[in-house]
Amino acid sequence: MTSQPEPVVTSYADAPTRTVHAAGTTFAYRELGPAGAVPVVFFHHLSANLDNWDPRIVDAVAATRRVIAFDQRGVGASSGKVPDTIEAAAQDAYAFVTALGLTQIDVFAFSMGGMVAQDLAVAHPGLIRRWVLTGTGPRGGKDMDKVVRTTYLDVLRATLTRRDPKEILFFEQDATGRRAGKEFVARLGERTRDRDTAVTLGAFRTQLKAIARYGRSAPSDLSVLDIPTLVANGDHDRMVPSVLSEDLHRRLPGSELVIYPNSGHGGIFQYWEDFAPRAAAFLSA
Repeated sequence: MTSQPEPVVTSYADAPTRTVHAAGTTFAYRELGPAGAVPVVFFHHLSANLDNWDPRIVDAVAATRRVIAFDQRGVGASSGKVPDTIEAAAQDAYAFVTALGLTQIDVFAFSMGGMVAQDLAVAHPGLIRRWVLTGTGPRGGKDMDKVVRTTYLDVLRATLTRRDPKEILFFEQDATGRRAGKEFVARLGERTRDRDTAVTLGAFRTQLKAIARYGRSAPSDLSVLDIPTLVANGDHDRMVPSVLSEDLHRRLPGSELVIYPNSGHGGIFQYWEDFAPRAAAFLSA
């Protein structure tokens, strides 16, 4: 009797959580979309676990591509201790993708995830084929180390007003931004089963320190990277200043730049109806 192939999962809300062991760490990850030789690996932001990806963006990419999202070491359901440098996080990411038997990947990265992806590309030339870098900036970028103060202040504001910190950190605080923030947080709650483990306060603080070190360090030479690139952000990003997206665009030869108006760090989530298909098409080009 011939066994039937497993149905293809194309909804992030339904993607099963799996694990793989590499370099002394058990990494938690989710996989969806049709099979393919080169998957799109999603690299996440500060203090984010698997449940913090916007399903509208993941599902748009997974409609035609194999997608893999994962928890970094010490984050969510992944074991171990959070690394205190972005370089170490990049090496963890390399251990994860090679443990899955992957020799080439495409990348979708947001915020801190874009920093990790850059260090991964520099350390392992040829691994990344195409990438989308959003809400992020280059190593040594001007004022990137100020993310620590901005983050702590906005988390305090969120606590005092009983709101999700992402509503303040990612979105403008006018009527449009507040509405977009609430809609984004609601989408993150669409998955109701097999939710991920909350990120600890210690992990959050260690990641913040790693970002500060990244911002204060010497720049990487990104001009040597021959990777088709889409850079995107909002025009008023207070966490990773929007000018750093423009700086990153200049440092990556041939890259494309999209800046969304009247939006902040989460501009790609506020304008997901435009950005999700744009990113999906770019990654499948």
